[in-house]
Amino acid sequence: MTSATASRELPLVGKTVVVMGGSAGIGLETARLARANGAEVILAARNSERLEQAATEVNAISTSAFDATDWSALAAFFDDLPTPVDHVLVTAGGSHYGPLSEIDLDEAQRDVNEHIFLTLRVARHAIATVRPTGSLLFMGGTGARRPGAGLTIAATLTAGLPALVRNLAIELAPVRVNLIAAGFVDTPLSAAILGDQLESRRTQLRETLPIRRVVAPADVAALAVHLMTNTALTGATYDIDGGQRLV
Repeated sequence: MTSATASRELPLVGKTVVVMGGSAGIGLETARLARANGAEVILAARNSERLEQAATEVNAISTSAFDATDWSALAAFFDDLPTPVDHVLVTAGGSHYGPLSEIDLDEAQRDVNEHIFLTLRVARHAIATVRPTGSLLFMGGTGARRPGAGLTIAATLTAGLPALVRNLAIELAPVRVNLIAAGFVDTPLSAAILGDQLESRRTQLRETLPIRRVVAPADVAALAVHLMTNTALTGATYDIDGGQRLV
């Protein structure tokens, strides 16, 4: 197989993909798919044990275990990258729910850091580390687009991230910047949050979603790799929820 043929068949041949939050769930599944499409991968996550297991599975060229909201550690991570890299996916961050009277403001501040300020800092670091033909890809959600009790923080972040990404796409051009907005995805994190309610939630979604199944990490990974390789896409938010927003 010639190098030109390999490039057509494996669109990430010769590219380096950085996955922050790459030890499990969507991040790990994206690393697997990027690797299958020819990329070299670099993984970062908080849990060092899971991270090393993931790195072995995808034959990562390097790993780094740190809290992404430790801004000094984040800067050191980007400083140590074998630059330039081509694509950066950030899956770090959760969602904070609860009525206003019960919100833990310290946890809420951490959520804002994990979404808004982490996005800003990664974007700033990307100026010196991502090739002009590359991309940044961030994860958001769809679940708090409709107002409701207990959704104050989640709704604010759900509304804010698309606006942030649109503006970053202008500021960082020609590097492309996009956002994936996921509904419920059947990940280990979802299982940990729902506990013994997980199976009933899966059943509900299978019965009500237009696609009649639950969205899996592999579905999101396929979208992520598409956004990395389609060079016409920037500054947009891409929903992936199995049609949940329609019902």
